[in-house]
Amino acid sequence: MRPPETDASKTPEAASDVASGAAPEAAVSEAGERLAGALRVRRFTPAERWVHRTTALLMGLCVLTAGCLYLPQLAELVGRRALVVRVHEWSGLLLPVPVLAGLASRAFRADLRLLNRFGPHDKVWLRSALRRDARPESRPAGKFNAGQKTYAAWIAGAVLVMVGTGLLMWFTHLAPLVWRTSATFVHDWLALTIGLVLAGHIGMALARPESRRGLRTGSVSREWAEREHPLWRP
Repeated sequence: MRPPETDASKTPEAASDVASGAAPEAAVSEAGERLAGALRVRRFTPAERWVHRTTALLMGLCVLTAGCLYLPQLAELVGRRALVVRVHEWSGLLLPVPVLAGLASRAFRADLRLLNRFGPHDKVWLRSALRRDARPESRPAGKFNAGQKTYAAWIAGAVLVMVGTGLLMWFTHLAPLVWRTSATFVHDWLALTIGLVLAGHIGMALARPESRRGLRTGSVSREWAEREHPLWRP
């Protein structure tokens, strides 16, 4: 007579295998995930990253189309000047929209408040930057350092001036000729300045991979945060 079949998973040997093999592997994997999470901190929410990416796209369109309008070599290469003008006008007009839409996010509003406030440590950061002292301990910073705050304030003001002067150039009936001439002068030279500042901004971003990773994924390493932004308490 054949002995009754048994479920291999219920035998003492199988139970021992589970206790000594599979379970520890799962525990180790779970512990590793917790450790990896502990080594990274959240820096930006999806809404904040969306605002940055959309603004960067519109700004890129403005710069690219401006180059096609003012540089003969690019103008000949691209052609279709009327289309380039329309893309330039609408991308410039839409530039403030991502920021206005981002105001619906509590995290974005909180970051705007941080960007808009300078403290004593920001003065220390700026003095160190002027002295070209790059030591992290000489540049105290919260979530945003003084350089980022200065750039954010400058680019926000520049965008508003560009939109205002652009509207005067677009809708010629809004102002007399002397106003439109002045608006064209300011618009052109400020556009050149913005291009140079953006080039510096992109160059600094390329030199800081962890900063780029924070904007791409929303999180940064805890070690980087403690070194570059010691006053930030995420």
